[in-house]
Amino acid sequence: MERFGSGLQGKTVVITGASKGIGYGLAKIIANEGARIAVAARSIEALESLASEIAKDGGICKPFLLDLRDVKSITSCFERIVEEFGEIDVLVNNAGMGNPIPAEKITENDWDWMMDLNLKGTFFCCQAAAQGMLKRGKGRIINMSSQASVVAIPNEAVYCASKGAVNMLTKTLAIEWSPRGVTVNAVGPTFVKTPGTAERLDDPEFLAGVLANIPRGRVATIEDVASAVLYLASDAADMVTGTLLLVDGGWTAQ
Repeated sequence: MERFGSGLQGKTVVITGASKGIGYGLAKIIANEGARIAVAARSIEALESLASEIAKDGGICKPFLLDLRDVKSITSCFERIVEEFGEIDVLVNNAGMGNPIPAEKITENDWDWMMDLNLKGTFFCCQAAAQGMLKRGKGRIINMSSQASVVAIPNEAVYCASKGAVNMLTKTLAIEWSPRGVTVNAVGPTFVKTPGTAERLDDPEFLAGVLANIPRGRVATIEDVASAVLYLASDAADMVTGTLLLVDGGWTAQ
């Protein structure tokens, strides 16, 4: 327990988009820190499987149905989490999506779908979690951004725009809420090897192009991302707010 010394023992951590990929891995790692985990996504079956895995390892994890494109669903989900756990100490706004499309072929539906999920959903989850945090005068909100919020990625116009907006949202919420005890930060990973990215990263040509931009010489792991999240959630980061912590192996330093 508390392998990272995060101070999360017994605290309630909400992780959105936890049915697969980074969110799934984050939930398991943060549960190992002794936190009580609320995982939320549209696939309740996958969440139940995750909760079962965490329970087998002695952790506490409860699944909650959430559609980030629907504000009523967000409100209902967070109300149910508070009913179950009493309060929310940390929100990890992990849910999001990318969909490589040449800019000239992007449709209105493509734009709305990604913006609703990556930006609108992120904001209203922040708002829902902050209700209780602001009343108590303490809390941590961590938004999942991307290196693509800082540098452009070809065929990712909507994704880059949405994640750039997440950065500004993070800064704005930080200056509004930090005086009241709630820090708001973002984590910006480079390409992370997950089942969802494997198709592209398993392509030698694509991987070579990615690695040519990463001085560290490798793609990121879920553990790399988790380390950043755990730091920002910890007491050690009490003076850190409104920042983007890049986990990109030096991509954006060039």
